[in-house]
Amino acid sequence: MTDTPGSDDRTCTEYEVQEVEKVNRTGKQPVVFVHGLWLLPNSWDPWREVFEEAGYATAAPGWPDDPETTEQAHAHPEVFANKSIGQIADHYQEVIEALDKKPAIIGHSFGGLLTEILAGRGLAAVSVPISPAPFRGVLPLPFSALKSGSPVLRNPANRSRAVPLTYDQFKYGFANMLDDDEAKELYEKYSVAGPGKVLFQAASANLNPWTQDKVDTKNPERGPMLILAGEKDHTVPHAIANASFKHERRNDGVTEIVEIEGRGHSLTIDSGWREVCDKALAFVKRFV
Repeated sequence: MTDTPGSDDRTCTEYEVQEVEKVNRTGKQPVVFVHGLWLLPNSWDPWREVFEEAGYATAAPGWPDDPETTEQAHAHPEVFANKSIGQIADHYQEVIEALDKKPAIIGHSFGGLLTEILAGRGLAAVSVPISPAPFRGVLPLPFSALKSGSPVLRNPANRSRAVPLTYDQFKYGFANMLDDDEAKELYEKYSVAGPGKVLFQAASANLNPWTQDKVDTKNPERGPMLILAGEKDHTVPHAIANASFKHERRNDGVTEIVEIEGRGHSLTIDSGWREVCDKALAFVKRFV
């Protein structure tokens, strides 16, 4: 790791240290999963099974101070407050640098943005940002994206708070393509509070030259990248994902985008997750 064990700057939990050690013991190609806002690492559990069956060793670190379960997150939502994009990215970098091999990195939503940041730091062998949140230079701001972010952005005090979604907000932002039964099941199983700060950072990125919400798209060490986007995504509409792709394709590495028909922002956790997982797996297999 970048810091010695016991260093005050070290942010890895004991669980994450054990995950890294377990991956390194296998000698296999690692795959690191990065969750997004309002979710926890457990949202990747089905994906991890698929990738491990395909011969990879997986890790799904949390954001700093993430609880291990949805129940713990509901009991102590305050632990999510005041996390910044830079702080979260640095935490993942610490985990990744402890791996013996450069990993494939797969992330969803804000985890997709973090995937692009980490790939831009030269930390990914190959990367798959899924419905990635926008970074500085990505200009489209469709109404549905504004509405999806409004539960946080409409109150400036939320910048320093942990903000949960109501079911109706989750239904609009994540589950707009699902029936109520599946939407409610996902909401209860996965939805947790999230740090308002990251949304305010994203909203102001194009006005702030010193923003943490920026990606080095030209780094020759970025590696191959596939952006996956849901056709009906309210939170990260195609216009945002495609604008990210246009920036990323300036890189000399392989850069591709695939839009998945009829899918919303819940595409990694809903009943159609396997289609998305298989596309990510096929891309990763091409390179590692």
